Amino acid sequence: MPALGPDSLVFNTTNIVSAGLREIVRAAVAGGYDAITVWPQDLRGLQAEGRDLADARRLIEDAGLVVADVDCLLTWSELVRPKPGEAMIELLEEDAYFEVAEALGARSINLTQGFGTELDYDRAAEDLARVCDRAREHGLLVTYEFLPWSGVPDVAAALDLVTRTGRANATILFDSWHWFRGAADLEMLRAIPGERIASTQWNDAPREAWASLPEEAMRGRLLPGEGAIPLVELVRVLDEIGCRAPVGVEVIQARHETMEPERVGRDTAAAMRGVLAEARPGRANGKGVDRG
Repeated sequence: MPALGPDSLVFNTTNIVSAGLREIVRAAVAGGYDAITVWPQDLRGLQAEGRDLADARRLIEDAGLVVADVDCLLTWSELVRPKPGEAMIELLEEDAYFEVAEALGARSINLTQGFGTELDYDRAAEDLARVCDRAREHGLLVTYEFLPWSGVPDVAAALDLVTRTGRANATILFDSWHWFRGAADLEMLRAIPGERIASTQWNDAPREAWASLPEEAMRGRLLPGEGAIPLVELVRVLDEIGCRAPVGVEVIQARHETMEPERVGRDTAAAMRGVLAEARPGRANGKGVDRG
């Protein structure tokens, strides 16, 4: 499991939704990141070249990077599967995520409820516990990402769900955009045990939400510091509660799709380092090297 901590920067694959692994690595290196996240689909470009998962791992490690999260498992329970015609993205089964996570030496598998607005927590916890047991056999954490429009809409609800599993490797992924468009409650966040938050995703948002939250989430996030989310205070609260999660940067916005990966890597890293410098004066964050 990669040794990542609260001063490590993680480049999220969704900073460039259309990218493959080569582009993700180029962006992360340019921004001086420590790690990346991957979707299993990100590897298809390499596979089309006749390369395998061992080649993918060498590409990542030769760049001085490790894999944090394998994102985002949406088929972990029958309760969260979409209705016919509801899914607008390709859904892969659980085995694909574990295969990639093990082959690339990942730290965790992230999952969420991508479809539906309600969830039976007791039944969902049983399914989540099963995933956690499988993950433990591979030395993996499982992170649950709350979504404001789902049956697990905020960080307190996520804590409720992962606690019901009774599994120590059942943890929370904290995303600043989901927090802001959801409860946006700092006291709720302060009540969360810091060790239960294992991954983070940072980004910003305008004060006024789009008409469609899912559309904004997938096209209209802002660079850290460009919007209305109190990011400096959020960083400090997570530090106060003892969160040791690495700092993931996930700025999903349409214009990134037309930019060079290196530019996306530099811009996202610089923006997040600016927030961290204000929140944590005197601390290094990530490699701190612009390799562009």
